[in-house]
Amino acid sequence: MSILISGGAGYIGSHMVLAALDRGEQVVVVDNLSTGIRGLVAEAAHFHQGNIGDQVLLRDLFRQYDVTAVIHFAGSIVVPESVEKPLAYYQNNTVASRNLIEACIEGGVKNFIFSSTAAVYGTPENNPVTEAADLVPASPYGRSKLMTEWMLEDATRAHDFRYVALRYFNVAGADPGGRTGQSTPRATHLIKRACQVALERVPVLDIFGTDFPTKDGTGVRDYIHVTDLVAAHALALDHLRKGGESSVLNCGYGHGFSVRQVVETVSKVAGRKLPTRESPPRSGDVAEIVADSSKLQARLGWKPQHNDLLEIVTTAYAWESRLNSAS
Repeated sequence: MSILISGGAGYIGSHMVLAALDRGEQVVVVDNLSTGIRGLVAEAAHFHQGNIGDQVLLRDLFRQYDVTAVIHFAGSIVVPESVEKPLAYYQNNTVASRNLIEACIEGGVKNFIFSSTAAVYGTPENNPVTEAADLVPASPYGRSKLMTEWMLEDATRAHDFRYVALRYFNVAGADPGGRTGQSTPRATHLIKRACQVALERVPVLDIFGTDFPTKDGTGVRDYIHVTDLVAAHALALDHLRKGGESSVLNCGYGHGFSVRQVVETVSKVAGRKLPTRESPPRSGDVAEIVADSSKLQARLGWKPQHNDLLEIVTTAYAWESRLNSAS
């Protein structure tokens, strides 16, 4: 039996591959390498380059490797880009996911874990935000992910099929062992960009929005270490294998940091003050969003191990330094 990980050559997916292999799982990776990097996929995994919406490929892989579960990371994730290219996001995130879900049902794959997002909430009325909050995504990215959640919910009613959708808040950091990290050169993640600026790969860090109604005027986010996020996926897989019910769960720490606080922390780790530039807020950005993850902790027994901004930044900076040395 195997698990198939879509987008396994990407940032979070490559961490999931390592964690699954560490657990003794047989792992199949499908990635079209549009943003993923082949070298990040552990050699012990079975890698296939292809599109996750290709049902012929999926059916062949399900049969060849006796796939019993899918962990679905593949997709486009940049909020401002989704505003500029909405149809591309609906194609890559929603349509491709629809094809993958159908292939799973037809192929007898009954357990599905979905990489969703806090962007489904838009601007929440209250923080920390619970899973019961209104769903009013402010971008095509958030809508494309919410549509997939709806498809999963409907599919479970009609078929012998169960899922866990994990709504990520802001994922950051890198594998503490230095095996993988955020490697996309043009990634827009704040901590990634700040580390690039600290290492002089990028000349200046843009601070998008300085008059939000927050403690220092900059956006506030709940940053979760990628290792803790991956651990939630492993617990979700165990939950489904035991016959657990379908669930939608927030993944975050329950407290937020502003952009300026992140900049200060990266400056501390790097030992130099980062050059910054104040810029207008980007389309689709919200002022503040922080997770209530009590449901994740209660239902799956999730206990974060890396709930510390300094640790998150330190691992991200170490990985970026390694990339700097290799370039």
